Amino acid sequence: MRCIMDRREVRKGRVIQKKSKLELLIYIATIIFSVLFLFIGNSVATKGLTVFNGDDFGETVVKAKIEAITDRISDDYSLAGDTTMVKNVQVTFEATLLDGEEKGERVTGTQIIDGMLNIGTPEVEQGDKVLLVAYEGQPEMEWQFMEFVRTDKLLIFGLLFILALLVFGGIKGLNTILSLVFTCAAIFMVFIPAILSGKNIYLSAIVICLYTIVATYLIINGFNKKTLTAILGCFGGILVSGILTIIVNRVLELTGYVDEESIYLTYISTGTPIDLKAIIFAAILIGALGAIMDVSMSISSSLWEVKEKSGATSFNTLFRSGMNIGRDVMGTMANTLILAYIGSSLSIVLLLSAYSTSLIYLLNREMIVVEILQALVGSFGILFAMPLTSFICAIIYKENSERIHDEPSVKIE
Repeated sequence: MRCIMDRREVRKGRVIQKKSKLELLIYIATIIFSVLFLFIGNSVATKGLTVFNGDDFGETVVKAKIEAITDRISDDYSLAGDTTMVKNVQVTFEATLLDGEEKGERVTGTQIIDGMLNIGTPEVEQGDKVLLVAYEGQPEMEWQFMEFVRTDKLLIFGLLFILALLVFGGIKGLNTILSLVFTCAAIFMVFIPAILSGKNIYLSAIVICLYTIVATYLIINGFNKKTLTAILGCFGGILVSGILTIIVNRVLELTGYVDEESIYLTYISTGTPIDLKAIIFAAILIGALGAIMDVSMSISSSLWEVKEKSGATSFNTLFRSGMNIGRDVMGTMANTLILAYIGSSLSIVLLLSAYSTSLIYLLNREMIVVEILQALVGSFGILFAMPLTSFICAIIYKENSERIHDEPSVKIE
């Protein structure tokens, strides 16, 4: 009996070792595929892309550091028929250029604060890092304040976030950072250039979503049954969101002109006009993707724990458990989407509410309709991902009793 048990332990150890090697190979293959996807995708997406920069408009933008404030002129006045005072300020300063062809040179610049346009704009102070702009055609290089440099402090905040992920997540945190880098790179290196170069926006959005789902799950959780069921469930949720978006776009007769930025997009020369309805489609899919991925993995992981800890392997038990778990997650995820969209457009909503005399008119503004649509379609994706993921998990997790403790290994835990 002891000999038989030892043989079983040896065989079990070999199986686990083989799984670990396989998952490591898949992990490495996913990283290599992601790198190739970014470079090849960027090459395809940027083909025919025309990028505008400051040189095309005769402007030079450089980073500089304020060395000294040399003058300050203030002008107070009131508008006709109004007692409110408006203050215009002109600040003259000396600054050292931190980049560009004239890096290291000390120049004189000005900051003009129009009380009517730049309400609350702080005045520059010694030691501030700012962006200066100069335009061609001027008799001399006249540098003007453009914006404060905020990327340095933003980078520190980002590094703190990365540190927190590593401290609380360990190797999983490192994999999370890696997947986040690949996701952001896919958006900015492939998806956005593809739109600007006139590629099919619908196809580009779908490709980016599929890549993000597969790469993120494989990098963070490795290749196992939990990952497989989460991927399939997430695919289903995104598919439902995409179909609903196309249908609702036609039913609601949306034009895509939701704000000034949408109008400016039509002026970009890409050979073919940018399809603003397709932009709405892509925004909804990408906006809902994270929440749907979260729900799918939560259900998949929870059902695996139910199976392992309770020994439940029947289809009905697993499916019912998945639906119960999904209902608990559903409410918070739907709230997350709706609150996220409201928060991102709060200033616009407040402005429209303040100047709108009709609630019906406000709710029928395309800008508001699109925000509501994003939240609703994303929530629909979550709703359909819940039973679909539960159904897939119930099928795949259902095993014979002798294999019940064959737990999938996760790489480099």
